[in-house]
Amino acid sequence: MKKCLLIINPCAGQKKANRFLPEIIRTVWDGGFECTSYITKAAGDATVFAREHGGEYDRVICIGGDGTLSETISGMMQGGHEVPIGYIPAGTTNDYAASVGLSSDVRQAAFDAVNGVPTAFDVGEFGDRYFTYVASYGAFTRTSFETPQNLKNALGHLAYLLEGVRELSMIRPIHSRIEIDGAVYEDDYIFGAVTNTTSVGGILQLDSSLVGMNDGVFEVLFVRNPRNAADLSQILDAIAAGEYPNEMVLFMRGKKLTVTTDQAVTWTLDGERGDTVSTAVMENCHGAVQLVLPSGD
Repeated sequence: MKKCLLIINPCAGQKKANRFLPEIIRTVWDGGFECTSYITKAAGDATVFAREHGGEYDRVICIGGDGTLSETISGMMQGGHEVPIGYIPAGTTNDYAASVGLSSDVRQAAFDAVNGVPTAFDVGEFGDRYFTYVASYGAFTRTSFETPQNLKNALGHLAYLLEGVRELSMIRPIHSRIEIDGAVYEDDYIFGAVTNTTSVGGILQLDSSLVGMNDGVFEVLFVRNPRNAADLSQILDAIAAGEYPNEMVLFMRGKKLTVTTDQAVTWTLDGERGDTVSTAVMENCHGAVQLVLPSGD
Protein backbone atom coordinates (compact mmCIF):
# COMPACT_ATOMS: atom_id res chain seq x y z
CA MET A 1 0.00 0.00 0.00
CA LYS A 2 1.18 3.53 -0.77
CA LYS A 3 2.09 5.74 2.17
CA CYS A 4 0.93 9.28 2.93
CA LEU A 5 2.26 11.73 5.51
CA LEU A 6 -0.14 14.29 6.99
CA ILE A 7 1.63 17.37 8.40
CA ILE A 8 -0.87 19.21 10.60
CA ASN A 9 -0.64 22.70 12.04
CA PRO A 10 -3.26 22.55 14.82
CA CYS A 11 -3.20 26.33 15.43
CA ALA A 12 -3.78 27.51 11.85
CA GLY A 13 -6.65 29.87 11.12
CA GLN A 14 -9.58 29.40 13.45
CA LYS A 15 -8.53 25.77 13.98
CA LYS A 16 -11.34 24.85 11.61
CA ALA A 17 -9.57 21.78 10.22
CA ASN A 18 -9.14 20.13 13.61
CA ARG A 19 -12.71 18.96 13.90
CA PHE A 20 -12.49 17.31 10.46
CA LEU A 21 -9.34 15.28 11.17
CA PRO A 22 -11.11 11.90 11.44
CA GLU A 23 -12.80 12.52 8.08
CA ILE A 24 -9.52 13.66 6.51
CA ILE A 25 -7.72 10.54 7.69
CA ARG A 26 -10.56 8.36 6.39
CA THR A 27 -10.34 10.10 3.01
CA VAL A 28 -6.61 9.35 2.86
CA TRP A 29 -7.20 5.66 3.64
CA ASP A 30 -10.07 5.45 1.16
CA GLY A 31 -7.74 6.87 -1.47
CA GLY A 32 -5.41 3.89 -1.08
CA PHE A 33 -2.81 5.40 1.24
CA GLU A 34 -1.60 4.18 4.60
CA CYS A 35 -1.74 7.32 6.73
CA THR A 36 0.83 8.70 9.17
CA SER A 37 0.18 12.00 10.98
CA TYR A 38 2.63 14.53 12.34
CA ILE A 39 1.39 17.49 14.40
CA THR A 40 3.62 20.57 14.51
CA LYS A 41 4.35 22.28 17.81
CA ALA A 42 6.34 25.33 16.74
CA ALA A 43 7.36 27.37 13.72
CA GLY A 44 9.80 25.45 11.55
CA ASP A 45 8.65 21.99 12.66
CA ALA A 46 7.06 21.20 9.30
CA THR A 47 10.29 22.07 7.48
CA VAL A 48 12.44 19.87 9.70
CA PHE A 49 10.11 16.86 9.58
CA ALA A 50 9.53 17.12 5.83
CA ARG A 51 13.27 17.41 5.20
CA GLU A 52 14.10 14.40 7.35
CA HIS A 53 11.20 12.10 6.50
CA GLY A 54 9.36 13.39 3.42
CA GLY A 55 11.19 11.01 1.11
CA GLU A 56 9.78 8.00 2.96
CA TYR A 57 6.27 8.62 1.59
CA ASP A 58 4.44 8.52 -1.72
CA ARG A 59 2.48 11.67 -0.89
CA VAL A 60 2.80 14.44 1.65
CA ILE A 61 -0.30 16.46 2.59
CA CYS A 62 -0.10 19.53 4.79
CA ILE A 63 -3.03 20.99 6.73
CA GLY A 64 -2.73 24.63 7.79
CA GLY A 65 -2.18 28.05 6.28
CA ASP A 66 0.05 29.16 3.44
CA GLY A 67 2.91 29.36 5.94
CA THR A 68 2.51 25.66 6.72
CA LEU A 69 2.59 24.87 3.01
CA SER A 70 5.70 27.01 2.62
CA GLU A 71 7.45 25.20 5.48
CA THR A 72 6.51 21.82 4.03
CA ILE A 73 7.74 22.71 0.55
CA SER A 74 10.97 24.14 2.00
CA GLY A 75 11.64 20.91 3.85
CA MET A 76 10.94 18.81 0.79
CA MET A 77 13.24 21.00 -1.32
CA GLN A 78 16.02 20.93 1.26
CA GLY A 79 15.75 17.15 1.45
CA GLY A 80 15.68 16.71 -2.31
CA HIS A 81 12.39 14.78 -2.10
CA GLU A 82 10.42 14.68 -5.36
CA VAL A 83 7.12 13.64 -3.80
CA PRO A 84 3.72 15.15 -4.75
CA ILE A 85 2.41 17.57 -2.11
CA GLY A 86 -1.26 18.00 -1.28
CA TYR A 87 -2.56 21.05 0.55
CA ILE A 88 -5.66 21.41 2.71
CA PRO A 89 -5.90 25.19 3.31
CA ALA A 90 -7.01 26.05 6.85
CA GLY A 91 -5.23 29.33 7.55
CA THR A 92 -6.28 32.95 7.94
CA THR A 93 -5.91 34.19 4.36
CA ASN A 94 -4.92 31.20 2.18
CA ASP A 95 -3.80 33.50 -0.64
CA TYR A 96 -1.77 30.87 -2.43
CA ALA A 97 -4.49 28.25 -2.13
CA ALA A 98 -6.98 30.62 -3.75
CA SER A 99 -4.49 31.48 -6.49
CA VAL A 100 -4.11 27.85 -7.57
CA GLY A 101 -7.81 27.00 -7.28
CA LEU A 102 -7.93 24.88 -4.12
CA SER A 103 -11.26 24.54 -2.34
CA SER A 104 -11.85 26.45 0.89
CA ASP A 105 -14.03 23.54 2.04
CA VAL A 106 -11.81 21.32 4.18
CA ARG A 107 -13.47 18.05 3.18
CA GLN A 108 -13.38 18.84 -0.52
CA ALA A 109 -9.78 19.99 -0.26
CA ALA A 110 -8.90 16.69 1.46
CA PHE A 111 -10.50 14.71 -1.35
CA ASP A 112 -8.61 16.75 -3.95
CA ALA A 113 -5.29 16.39 -2.10
CA VAL A 114 -5.68 12.61 -2.24
CA ASN A 115 -7.29 12.13 -5.65
CA GLY A 116 -6.10 15.16 -7.61
CA VAL A 117 -3.43 15.61 -10.24
CA PRO A 118 0.22 16.46 -9.39
CA THR A 119 1.10 19.67 -11.24
CA ALA A 120 4.48 21.38 -11.50
CA PHE A 121 4.93 24.79 -9.84
CA ASP A 122 7.84 27.18 -9.48
CA VAL A 123 9.53 27.74 -6.12
CA GLY A 124 11.70 30.69 -5.13
CA GLU A 125 15.17 30.16 -3.70
CA PHE A 126 16.34 32.76 -1.17
CA GLY A 127 19.87 32.00 -0.05
CA ASP A 128 19.60 28.58 1.57
CA ARG A 129 15.83 28.96 2.11
CA TYR A 130 12.81 28.71 -0.17
CA PHE A 131 9.52 30.54 -0.64
CA THR A 132 6.36 29.48 -2.41
CA TYR A 133 4.59 32.68 -3.30
CA VAL A 134 6.27 35.85 -1.99
CA ALA A 135 9.47 37.32 -0.59
CA SER A 136 9.04 40.92 0.52
CA TYR A 137 10.50 43.72 2.59
CA GLY A 138 9.54 47.21 3.71
CA ALA A 139 6.19 48.70 4.73
CA PHE A 140 3.77 46.29 6.41
CA THR A 141 5.80 43.15 5.69
CA ARG A 142 6.42 42.54 9.40
CA THR A 143 2.67 42.53 10.03
CA SER A 144 2.14 38.94 8.93
CA PHE A 145 4.69 37.42 11.30
CA GLU A 146 4.26 39.87 14.19
CA THR A 147 0.45 39.65 14.42
CA PRO A 148 -0.38 37.27 17.31
CA GLN A 149 -1.94 33.99 16.19
CA ASN A 150 -4.96 34.42 18.48
CA LEU A 151 -5.67 37.79 16.87
CA LYS A 152 -5.38 36.27 13.40
CA ASN A 153 -7.78 33.51 14.43
CA ALA A 154 -10.35 35.94 15.78
CA LEU A 155 -10.21 38.72 13.22
CA GLY A 156 -8.78 37.23 10.04
CA HIS A 157 -7.85 39.88 7.43
CA LEU A 158 -8.85 42.64 9.83
CA ALA A 159 -5.99 41.60 12.12
CA TYR A 160 -3.48 42.32 9.39
CA LEU A 161 -5.03 45.71 8.71
CA LEU A 162 -5.08 46.66 12.40
CA GLU A 163 -1.47 45.68 12.89
CA GLY A 164 -0.53 47.39 9.63
CA VAL A 165 -1.95 50.71 10.77
CA ARG A 166 0.42 50.64 13.73
CA GLU A 167 3.31 50.62 11.25
CA LEU A 168 2.39 53.82 9.38
CA SER A 169 4.56 56.01 11.56
CA MET A 170 7.43 53.53 11.18
CA ILE A 171 7.62 53.53 7.38
CA ARG A 172 11.04 54.63 6.17
CA PRO A 173 12.39 54.61 2.63
CA ILE A 174 15.07 52.04 1.91
CA HIS A 175 17.63 52.88 -0.77
CA SER A 176 17.84 49.77 -2.92
CA ARG A 177 19.65 48.58 -6.02
CA ILE A 178 17.73 45.94 -7.96
CA GLU A 179 19.55 43.79 -10.50
CA ILE A 180 17.18 41.56 -12.47
CA ASP A 181 18.18 39.52 -15.52
CA GLY A 182 20.78 42.10 -16.57
CA ALA A 183 18.69 45.22 -15.90
CA VAL A 184 19.45 47.56 -12.98
CA TYR A 185 17.10 49.87 -11.05
CA GLU A 186 18.11 52.06 -8.11
CA ASP A 187 15.94 54.34 -5.99
CA ASP A 188 14.36 54.83 -2.57
CA TYR A 189 11.58 52.27 -2.05
CA ILE A 190 9.13 51.71 0.79
CA PHE A 191 8.12 48.20 -0.28
CA GLY A 192 9.39 45.41 -2.47
CA ALA A 193 7.87 42.04 -3.34
CA VAL A 194 9.09 39.11 -5.42
CA THR A 195 6.00 37.05 -6.11
CA ASN A 196 4.58 33.94 -7.75
CA THR A 197 0.90 34.48 -6.94
CA THR A 198 -2.05 36.72 -7.77
CA SER A 199 -2.70 37.82 -4.18
CA VAL A 200 -0.48 38.86 -1.28
CA GLY A 201 -2.00 39.35 2.16
CA GLY A 202 -5.47 39.59 0.64
CA ILE A 203 -4.61 43.22 -0.23
CA LEU A 204 -2.05 43.35 -3.04
CA GLN A 205 -3.65 41.90 -6.17
CA LEU A 206 -2.12 41.02 -9.53
CA ASP A 207 -4.16 40.36 -12.65
CA SER A 208 -4.21 36.58 -13.25
CA SER A 209 -3.25 37.22 -16.89
CA LEU A 210 0.07 38.61 -15.64
CA VAL A 211 0.96 35.67 -13.43
CA GLY A 212 2.20 32.24 -14.49
CA MET A 213 2.97 29.98 -11.54
CA ASN A 214 5.06 27.62 -13.65
CA ASP A 215 6.60 29.95 -16.22
CA GLY A 216 10.09 30.11 -14.73
CA VAL A 217 9.93 33.81 -13.80
CA PHE A 218 8.86 35.94 -10.84
CA GLU A 219 6.54 38.92 -10.91
CA VAL A 220 8.45 41.71 -9.12
CA LEU A 221 6.92 44.86 -7.68
CA PHE A 222 8.67 47.76 -5.91
CA VAL A 223 6.95 50.89 -4.58
CA ARG A 224 8.93 54.12 -4.73
CA ASN A 225 9.07 56.48 -1.76
CA PRO A 226 6.23 59.04 -2.03
CA ARG A 227 7.49 62.59 -1.67
CA ASN A 228 4.12 64.32 -1.64
CA ALA A 229 0.38 63.69 -1.46
CA ALA A 230 0.10 63.24 -5.22
CA ASP A 231 2.72 60.47 -5.18
CA LEU A 232 0.94 58.70 -2.32
CA SER A 233 -2.40 58.99 -4.11
CA GLN A 234 -0.89 57.44 -7.24
CA ILE A 235 0.44 54.51 -5.22
CA LEU A 236 -2.88 53.92 -3.45
CA ASP A 237 -4.83 54.16 -6.72
CA ALA A 238 -2.53 51.64 -8.39
CA ILE A 239 -2.82 49.16 -5.52
CA ALA A 240 -6.61 49.57 -5.30
CA ALA A 241 -7.04 49.02 -9.04
CA GLY A 242 -4.30 46.41 -9.38
CA GLU A 243 -2.83 48.40 -12.27
CA TYR A 244 0.96 48.33 -12.65
CA PRO A 245 3.39 49.76 -13.50
CA ASN A 246 3.23 53.53 -13.13
CA GLU A 247 5.64 56.29 -12.10
CA MET A 248 5.52 55.23 -8.47
CA VAL A 249 5.21 51.46 -8.81
CA LEU A 250 7.91 49.48 -10.58
CA PHE A 251 6.69 46.18 -12.07
CA MET A 252 8.79 43.63 -13.96
CA ARG A 253 9.46 39.94 -14.46
CA GLY A 254 12.63 37.94 -14.12
CA LYS A 255 14.21 34.64 -13.22
CA LYS A 256 17.00 35.85 -10.96
CA LEU A 257 17.48 39.05 -9.03
CA THR A 258 19.75 40.60 -6.45
CA VAL A 259 18.50 43.32 -4.12
CA THR A 260 21.18 45.35 -2.35
CA THR A 261 20.05 47.81 0.33
CA ASP A 262 21.92 50.55 2.18
CA GLN A 263 21.05 48.86 5.46
CA ALA A 264 20.26 45.33 6.59
CA VAL A 265 16.53 44.70 6.18
CA THR A 266 14.33 41.84 7.37
CA TRP A 267 12.65 39.96 4.56
CA THR A 268 9.37 38.11 4.91
CA LEU A 269 9.09 34.73 3.19
CA ASP A 270 5.50 33.55 2.66
CA GLY A 271 4.32 35.56 5.66
CA GLU A 272 7.03 34.32 8.01
CA ARG A 273 10.16 36.07 9.25
CA GLY A 274 13.06 35.54 6.88
CA ASP A 275 16.71 36.61 6.97
CA THR A 276 17.95 40.10 7.85
CA VAL A 277 20.46 40.98 5.14
CA SER A 278 21.76 43.87 3.06
CA THR A 279 22.12 41.69 -0.04
CA ALA A 280 19.38 39.25 -1.01
CA VAL A 281 19.75 36.88 -3.95
CA MET A 282 16.65 35.12 -5.28
CA GLU A 283 16.26 32.66 -8.12
CA ASN A 284 13.23 30.94 -9.64
CA CYS A 285 13.42 27.14 -9.43
CA HIS A 286 11.29 26.29 -12.44
CA GLY A 287 8.77 23.47 -11.91
CA ALA A 288 10.56 22.37 -8.75
CA VAL A 289 7.55 21.08 -6.83
CA GLN A 290 4.56 18.89 -7.70
CA LEU A 291 1.45 20.33 -6.04
CA VAL A 292 -1.68 18.20 -6.18
CA LEU A 293 -4.61 20.11 -7.75
CA PRO A 294 -8.26 19.17 -8.26
CA SER A 295 -8.65 16.84 -11.25
CA GLY A 296 -11.56 18.80 -12.69
CA ASP A 297 -13.63 15.65 -13.27
